[in-house]
Amino acid sequence: MNKNRIMDHPVLESLGNPKKITFTFDGKKYEGFEGDTIASALLANGIRKLRVQEATGNPRSIYCNIGHCFECRVAVNGKQGYRACVTLIEENMAVDSGQVLPHPLHPDVEDLPKTYADYAKNYKKGGNPNA
Repeated sequence: MNKNRIMDHPVLESLGNPKKITFTFDGKKYEGFEGDTIASALLANGIRKLRVQEATGNPRSIYCNIGHCFECRVAVNGKQGYRACVTLIEENMAVDSGQVLPHPLHPDVEDLPKTYADYAKNYKKGGNPNA
């Protein structure tokens, strides 16, 4: 893990001796430090690919690193949709790469609503507006 992590930066303060936390990613055991996000712990362990893009299958990783874009979404303890860049690791956390959704969110761009009024007109309360 340490080969990819700067422990003593010349400008920023030293990390010192932080508490190690063990977690798994896709079934393999890794270590991170207390205060690490899932993304920072995985990057420190040399892991770059967090999921694949639904339409193309291209690998996806961290993009904005502030929780806005959802490119880094992973599954945590069996639940999908966690943003790796803002979710702190916990002891024995089971993280899995984000899986391809069972169906595309929108099959075609043409199927997307053109205005909010179009969206609201077709929205089914508590459900998928595309269902």
